[in-house]
Amino acid sequence: MSKKNKKIEVKGRKITVVSINEQDYISLTDIAKYKTDDTSAVIGNWMRNRNTIEFLGIWETLYNPDFKPLEFEGFRKQAGLNAFTLSPQKWVSATNAKGFIVKPGRYGGTYAHKDIAFKFASWISVEFELYIIKEFQRLKENEQKLLGWTAKRELAKINYRIHTDAIKENLIPKHLSKKQISFIYANEADVLNMALFGKTAKQWRDENPDKKGNIRDYVNIS
Repeated sequence: MSKKNKKIEVKGRKITVVSINEQDYISLTDIAKYKTDDTSAVIGNWMRNRNTIEFLGIWETLYNPDFKPLEFEGFRKQAGLNAFTLSPQKWVSATNAKGFIVKPGRYGGTYAHKDIAFKFASWISVEFELYIIKEFQRLKENEQKLLGWTAKRELAKINYRIHTDAIKENLIPKHLSKKQISFIYANEADVLNMALFGKTAKQWRDENPDKKGNIRDYVNIS
């Protein structure tokens, strides 16, 4: 189970986003802090609500083949009663739910799949929910941009390796020194850059001092 933590900032508050097996989980604990420091009580009050229980049950039925519907039905019947209490940990243990992740300890907290987290945020504040969705979308857009840049760079690496292998096999005499070989590589690379982009790598770097990588990283591969 691979995990990777990220942060989004919503109305001056840091909200943790955890990616687990390519699914995004958002910290309900961080969201609840928008309303109060007693985050467990806020989450528990939300989970006592009948509409919340029905939403969670339908979500698990759609996405979790191991969900236990009989246990869910028991919670649904009790929801709203004065004596009824429910926590994410109890819900997960009883129904085998996968929409929540509870991390114990000082730096732990309650996380929920983004669909559930957005629902919780709307219960806290509709305005806060919209800001969370906006910042979450911004996070995913930035990830896609980074992924696209990485893909371009990897393709450029492969193409460059093919190019240098071809130079080694066809253009470089075996008796040359390392310095002479490096000169040939650089010269041939500039010939290729001139043919493809109309400029050498150095010219591109001089024109784009703020860009990272090299000219091949910014090729449109679509």
